[in-house]
Amino acid sequence: MKLTVTKIGLALLLAAPAARLLAADELPKAETILDKYVEATGGKAAYDKLHNIVTTGSMSFGAMGIKATVSSYHAVPNKTYTEINIEGMGKIQDGTDGTVAWSLSAMQGPHIKDGEEKAQAMREADFRAETDWKREYKEVKTEAVETVDGKDCYKVIMTPNTGSPATRYYDKQTFLLVKVAMTAKTPMGDIPVESVLEDYRKEGDILMPHKTTLKQGGQEFSITIDTVKYNVDIPPETFALPAEIQALLKK
Repeated sequence: MKLTVTKIGLALLLAAPAARLLAADELPKAETILDKYVEATGGKAAYDKLHNIVTTGSMSFGAMGIKATVSSYHAVPNKTYTEINIEGMGKIQDGTDGTVAWSLSAMQGPHIKDGEEKAQAMREADFRAETDWKREYKEVKTEAVETVDGKDCYKVIMTPNTGSPATRYYDKQTFLLVKVAMTAKTPMGDIPVESVLEDYRKEGDILMPHKTTLKQGGQEFSITIDTVKYNVDIPPETFALPAEIQALLKK
């Protein structure tokens, strides 16, 4: 009996490469999955109507018990500003005016991003990144089907024009994005980051996640979105470079 089980196991092992190859051949193209995601969340026409988005929410730093509020502004073509106010620790700011990508905090001071770190920030700032991903990524590939939180998901590898690939997991049934794994470029070095997206709800014509759980640097924290506003009047100075960043640029 033991010998028979061993032979069966060996046979399955030898057959595994062919089985994986067959499965890979049957996977939908990554381009199709990305298009399905846009359709599932509202459609390209709905996205094209938007030129800015403002969100507010809260953050919770896992077992540390630390709370924070978050405000985020995002406008075409690639301007962002995010402000995080952490109880008892102060403020963290991050953004780009479309040319300069930067961060500023009481703990780490002012910082101007360059190289791959800047490329990553500008890629994330691209307001049309979901509907016009070819502008930011030189290759996309469906690699496998994997289970994420009990859901069968298409595993899509997205290789940007500059920087490390990111792995996205799209629900096989709904085509909603449920997980992103990537390596973040930071002043402290490369940090693996895993984001799980959930609680999809419609805001206007767009279906979007209202909760994101992030794991990075051995820590876990969650972001919950409370309000979403589209196409509002955002003062131009919102995206202006802080005085501390301007001073760095002059050096």
